[in-house]
Amino acid sequence: MLVLAGGLSHERDVSLRSGRRVAEALRSAGVETHLADVDSALLPALAADPPDVIFPILHGAAGEDGALRDILDLLGLSFVGSDAAACRVAFDKPTAKSLLAATGVRTPDSVALPHAMFRDLGANAVLDAVVDRLGLPLFVKPARGGSALGCVLARSRADLPTAMVSCFAYGETALVERYVRGVELAVSVVDTGDGARALPAVEIVPDSGLYDYAARYTAGSTQFFAPARVTPEVAAAAALAALAAHRVLGLRDLSRTDLVVDANGVPWFLEVNVAPGLTETSLLPQAAAADGLSIGDLYAALVAAASARGPRVASRVAAGST
Repeated sequence: MLVLAGGLSHERDVSLRSGRRVAEALRSAGVETHLADVDSALLPALAADPPDVIFPILHGAAGEDGALRDILDLLGLSFVGSDAAACRVAFDKPTAKSLLAATGVRTPDSVALPHAMFRDLGANAVLDAVVDRLGLPLFVKPARGGSALGCVLARSRADLPTAMVSCFAYGETALVERYVRGVELAVSVVDTGDGARALPAVEIVPDSGLYDYAARYTAGSTQFFAPARVTPEVAAAAALAALAAHRVLGLRDLSRTDLVVDANGVPWFLEVNVAPGLTETSLLPQAAAADGLSIGDLYAALVAAASARGPRVASRVAAGST
């Protein structure tokens, strides 16, 4: 069993922390586990000694955009998590939002703006049009990425230029979204081979009021409530939204959907994570604990499900060899 963590994205440090925690949990469950970085030595090592299963825990580009999983498929290796095609769809936030909205899942109105659009049409004209259509405040975030890097809450029109600059530091396209005030929830979905199910929602209450990078990964800077302090009806609606995201986007094994519940108790879909953080402050482990699950046993069950499924390439070859 091999856990892959690290890589070269902006979220490398978070990935390494997640990888260490997963490796420790798997070992505690009796699974012989090794931990490796994603670098030029990886492919020769995999060719020389192919692991039974790989648990990729890479965040950001290459880790969540499907590229690494395509390579693992090419090598005929089994791995935990969604396949490359599903990752590509989920990693692109505007695409994921559009697909979920088409099924009736509520998601805040938004617009995706490539950096080139500002150069071609003029930043002020574009931002004026955005404010006229979506109003204020607005939440600005990279269309592809995670860990809240490059995310800024623009409360006024004057905040938008700085917000866009911060966002474009992490990607070429910005997703500008109408800000929905409410209770932030994260709903994890797991499937160990007997069907996808939602774990208890985790409520997120950052001391700063904004669940940014520091609030996510600095111990003690955010309060979490698992299960969330919401009514059973709201919890059920949030679970249905997370399960819809997992199903509609074709995800596999595990995912985490981020939502905000407005004053009327309506959950709004924000984004879904195919490689959710698994550090000591991350949300999926808290949800598992709230459900009475041993995190080591859960990871071991995901590994067993991936092993039973086998590599996708091998199944393709077998299907075409009759």
